Amino acid sequence: ALAARESKFDLDGLLALDTKRREMIGRVETLKAERNANSKQVAEAKKKGADASEIIARTKAIGEEIKAIDADLALVEAKIADDVMVIPNIPNADVPVGLPDKNKEVKHWGERKTFPFKAKTHWELGEALDILDFPRATKIAEPHFSVFKRQGARMVRALVSFMLDLHTTKHGYVEIFPPFLVNRDSMRGTGQLPKFEEDMYKLAADDLFLIPTAEVPVTNLHRDEILNESDLPVCYAAYSACFRREAGSYGKDTRGLMRVHQFDKVELVKFAKPEESYAEHEKLLADAESIVRALGIEYRVILLSTIDMGFSAAKCYDIEIWAPSLGRWLETSSVSNFEDFQARRANIRYRDAGGKVKFVHTLNGSGVALARLIATILETYQNEDGTVTIPAALRPYMGGMEKIERK
Repeated sequence: ALAARESKFDLDGLLALDTKRREMIGRVETLKAERNANSKQVAEAKKKGADASEIIARTKAIGEEIKAIDADLALVEAKIADDVMVIPNIPNADVPVGLPDKNKEVKHWGERKTFPFKAKTHWELGEALDILDFPRATKIAEPHFSVFKRQGARMVRALVSFMLDLHTTKHGYVEIFPPFLVNRDSMRGTGQLPKFEEDMYKLAADDLFLIPTAEVPVTNLHRDEILNESDLPVCYAAYSACFRREAGSYGKDTRGLMRVHQFDKVELVKFAKPEESYAEHEKLLADAESIVRALGIEYRVILLSTIDMGFSAAKCYDIEIWAPSLGRWLETSSVSNFEDFQARRANIRYRDAGGKVKFVHTLNGSGVALARLIATILETYQNEDGTVTIPAALRPYMGGMEKIERK
């Protein structure tokens, strides 16, 4: 599995540590047995009035050796605990092995939008319509942030409401509004830490992190809990702002809404029985697809390869939407089954009908992310006169407005 992911994790080193740990435990058990036997000998010697000083000295030395080994053992076990936290999940057998060129398109929906005029990019449209302001966002924060204005700001609010309504009323998810700050245990539970700490915004004084996705707080709702089998699957939908430093990505996709440090997203999270998780994975994908389909946007579904897939995922689909002015596919949703990878880290279990406690399978998917979705809506629905037609599904959430035009 590590080879399929081209992981550089030192498995031999971990196994050597585990061997050392077992040897140390064995040595301690042997010493404890000897100490117990010596204690009996001392008691018997004292009954007989015999000299037990040599045995007492040896027993004391044994105690010091046990103490020293226990201290070393604690260090070895801590190193093992740290090391296993950076082992990626084992890919499902369906996942293509290799680089991103092994990604497989499994679905395509919609027709390619063409224009009888020179189409504008979303940042050109946003500036012309006065609904996006990147210079002022940079002034108040830094590059790769955005300010939405007027109908642009309303569209953000409308999309969030539209998506939450669809997922809760039609798809049966329970709505959650989580904290946007989480502790280290939460980040570790879903797999962001320790591997991706440099990509996170951190409040050092409080050791809290701004969430990269609502997946983190929502999955951790049930950390260290035992769920009832009869309650599974548990399905949550949550809106949140998302924060990502995107360390190492500077210079890539610098224009517009392509790569931003803060964006809005509706996240879908499921807790399922292991034997049902892949059926739930397909349902989750369909729920996410329904958003872009309702908005009339061309999209495709990609099954990611072992190397392109996220660290925590066992299997992952990406939903990519077509931005006609850019002439590119833009990823707007990743839909993943983590199997029991996150559940083991976060200790999320369920009790089956027979009373046996097992790990759940966790799943999540963007349902969906807004930044690139808004970019694609603007580019897809632009008109020659510079206005943008609002998708019909969104109009009830924008007060019946049919077009975005310069005010």
